[in-house]
Amino acid sequence: MSSFVIGIDGGGTSTRAALLDLEGKLLAVGQGGTSNIDDVGVQVAEQNIDRAVAAAEAQAGIARQPAAAIFLGMAGVTSEADRDHIRQIARNLNLAPDAAIGVDHDCRAALAGGLSGRPGIVQIIGTGSSCYGRTVDGRSWMSGGRGHLVSDEGSGCWMGLQAIRAAVRAHDGRGPDTPLLAGVLTALNINEIDDILNRLYVVGISRAELAALAPMVVREAMAGDAAALGIVQKGADDVAELVEAVARKLEMGAPEVCIVGGLLNTGPIIFESYRAAMLRRVPSADVKTAEQPPVMGAALLALELARTV
Repeated sequence: MSSFVIGIDGGGTSTRAALLDLEGKLLAVGQGGTSNIDDVGVQVAEQNIDRAVAAAEAQAGIARQPAAAIFLGMAGVTSEADRDHIRQIARNLNLAPDAAIGVDHDCRAALAGGLSGRPGIVQIIGTGSSCYGRTVDGRSWMSGGRGHLVSDEGSGCWMGLQAIRAAVRAHDGRGPDTPLLAGVLTALNINEIDDILNRLYVVGISRAELAALAPMVVREAMAGDAAALGIVQKGADDVAELVEAVARKLEMGAPEVCIVGGLLNTGPIIFESYRAAMLRRVPSADVKTAEQPPVMGAALLALELARTV
């Protein structure tokens, strides 16, 4: 058996790979581009997973070889067909024996890392958003995470879209004046709102481009802009609704809840607002930031898998 395991955290912005030895010691972490197959397709996802693993192996001084086990926690993986695509990537890259390839959505890995393996609820707020809970007896439930057209509430992508809407409303006179208008024009590289139809519907805009607008929203909210504050508060309440739904479905009276994701890095108002909204809906919850990152959660799940195969 190989002397290490691999954990993969495949997000909408980047892919991280962590190598642990069989005693659970961290050997290295590598990074690549996004591996969300809904965004970039299977081929690019495979290339970026390969890059992340290769970077970690190089850092650890390990020549490419199959690991004892691998667990891939991937954004956008919700169906068995999605899982099959990711398993095939792991086979193509010869990352681990077939029986030692574990695949699930990124929430599973985020929860394992966020609460160091304990049962509870994780709320991801990155490019997208989703909420996942798991009980001590293995029951689980997911809320949200259905993509930016119908879901992704409170995420970076959602926040960017709300910023564009606020800019249009301000220009039209339907909403308050806001510095988001000038910020959106600059970010989209257009001169006036009348150019926005071409920019959005002809040139197109990606989820990553939308999410890149989120730090501006947070910055303006912290400066007191009413439109930006409204976006943050609405996002917080929408996310709290996801947590409430999971807690209710799993009959969790006083759950541990960890919040993870890149949106937390945009400013303290995010954790403060989202935590307060969660406590309004689930007053008994213990809301905190993650104890370990999702990639470490994936690695811990890989280690668990290695011990069972």
